[in-house]
Amino acid sequence: MEFPILSLMLAVPLIGAIACLFLPAGTARMVALVATLINLLLGAWLWVDYDIGGAQWQFVERAEIFAGFSYALGIDGIALMLIMLSVFLMPICILASWEGIKKRVGEYMSAFLLMEVLMIGVFASQDLFLFYIFFEAGLIPMFLIIGVWGGDNRIYASYKFFLYTLLGSVLMLIAMLWMVNEAGTTDIPTLMQFEFSSNAQTWLWLAFFASFAVKMPMWPVHTWLPDAHVQAPTAGSVILAGVLLKLGGYGFIRFSLPMFPDASAQFAWFVLALSMVAVIYTSLVALVQADMKKLIAYSSVAHMAIVTAGLFAFNVQGIEGAMMVMLGHGLVSGALFLCVGVIYDRLHTREIARYGGLSTNMPRYAVFFLLFTMASIGLPGTSNFIGEFLALAGVYEVSTAVTLVLTTGIILGAAYMLYLYRRVAFGTQVNEDAARMSDINVREWAMLAPIAAAVLWMGVYPESFLAPMRQDISALEARIARVAPDFDSDLTIGEPREHAANYMAGEANGEGAH
Repeated sequence: MEFPILSLMLAVPLIGAIACLFLPAGTARMVALVATLINLLLGAWLWVDYDIGGAQWQFVERAEIFAGFSYALGIDGIALMLIMLSVFLMPICILASWEGIKKRVGEYMSAFLLMEVLMIGVFASQDLFLFYIFFEAGLIPMFLIIGVWGGDNRIYASYKFFLYTLLGSVLMLIAMLWMVNEAGTTDIPTLMQFEFSSNAQTWLWLAFFASFAVKMPMWPVHTWLPDAHVQAPTAGSVILAGVLLKLGGYGFIRFSLPMFPDASAQFAWFVLALSMVAVIYTSLVALVQADMKKLIAYSSVAHMAIVTAGLFAFNVQGIEGAMMVMLGHGLVSGALFLCVGVIYDRLHTREIARYGGLSTNMPRYAVFFLLFTMASIGLPGTSNFIGEFLALAGVYEVSTAVTLVLTTGIILGAAYMLYLYRRVAFGTQVNEDAARMSDINVREWAMLAPIAAAVLWMGVYPESFLAPMRQDISALEARIARVAPDFDSDLTIGEPREHAANYMAGEANGEGAH
């Protein structure tokens, strides 16, 4: 073990969380901000020091706690990118809460720092039960953030959030116990290469799916998300959409696909069918929303459906696209919730009809909001474009029909996001209180400008994000390619696999596209 940077990234926010419990409000805010900024610097160090093309698992730390349970940490390129997303958004969440949270500030900051510990722990865990502890414990701080500092209907939303995830969590734990008994190890890298029987894989896949599908969330177990977003404080919505929704996608990449490849192939059409329904249904629901947060929440379900479709296309482009959509959506959805929070702090309403013409009195705000709106609909040069393009290219290799449905959902996404922007930023100002609102201040600049820069960076130079993940995604694809379902035998229309194989062979030989 070299320098234990991953343990340090867990320790810094944990120490800050404990300290915030005993500090006055102003000091607690500063401690939380400093702790998250330190972790951001450690994350940057992690990224710079990561050896692209080196060993699959790097920065490994391992200490046996007792027989069958180890404190084991380590990351690959996929985990690295999701950790970077987490540590990047956390200081912004603290800034977003600077003035809006006035009661129990120390406890609030402590809950956010504890959540950072648990999120990093999920992505860095290499022990099965250590992963489970981090994965499920993450419910607790978010449950408290919604239930204590949320809106008027916060108790209902927090309990719904908790109960939806409970059943899947229990089933996943039972599956994990069986896996450890069967494989004789709790080591995740070892389990990723273990060959479970086909019959066992079916039941294990379903048990894990029950947990990951709720976390994504996939249709029809998505109904907890709009309520949670509407009732959560602004920073709670940012971290929920930005990182916590990605835990399900990470679970599919780390567990369902490599550990249960036969079952993943068996249920691929089931996942694709749910993804198609989700993209169309939630996009149509988003079109008729009167609450800005609910509209963005439903858009998140549609974007996560692109992720699941890309993952279960069983090819490199689909998986790379799914990861890029997760990263891009984490930035853009978080930024959109921040934009809602900026005007909510001034007018204390999220009703779209109460605004209009904000580009007149809040031009800088309107520019930021426009950038994030365009990024959400996948404008080339912004973060979401490359992810959606790769994911759809991966799906197109296996089915033209599915791609057509998913693309229709993206068109609907452009409709509801542009419709939202027109009603908020353009038009005649009919509400005097909205017309008197001041433009963004220095703190709000500090929240929105870094995300805007990251959105453009990812859109203009996506290779810097794809490069660390490419080797790990290729290894995953090699693991599942042998059992990839023959989609074309199930559909009358589809991109022939022979064409895809020839294309990839041409790329490997340096011949380029045919």
